[in-house]
Amino acid sequence: MTHLLQTLFPARPDNRFPGHKLALLGFILIILMLIFRGLMHMASPDGGAQSIATIPLDTYSADARANIVAMFGQWGLSQLLLTSLYVVALFRYRSLIPLFLLLFVLEVGGRYVVGHFKPIVTVDTAPGAAATLPLLLIGLVLLGLSLMPSRTRADASE
Repeated sequence: MTHLLQTLFPARPDNRFPGHKLALLGFILIILMLIFRGLMHMASPDGGAQSIATIPLDTYSADARANIVAMFGQWGLSQLLLTSLYVVALFRYRSLIPLFLLLFVLEVGGRYVVGHFKPIVTVDTAPGAAATLPLLLIGLVLLGLSLMPSRTRADASE
């Protein structure tokens, strides 16, 4: 348990990644996905609400459409800001990657739970909704791999 807490919350964050290399590769792929997703929500004219998430914006009033598009755009900005911290960890504080993978798992898991109790009405299954459970499972696997001491580090400490 102590190793787990020390790995998640290192006393002095540094640029040494403590876990398995596959977790590092997976973290990079998550960053790329999150950057794409955030940019799509910010740059798409409809914030991706109808064009991607299949929310029937054309059935809503102009004010309701504008509010939904604004919320999607603001959500995209929030995603990019959080992802910028992931990028900082990747390039400067790799010892924090397990903590950021935990945060990713909590965010995806939280969206899954909230989405269950407050579902969004869509015309079809939105890619984000379809990907939530697989991303949660991938995140859990990557988190587990990031908490496993890498062979080279374990060998160096012997």
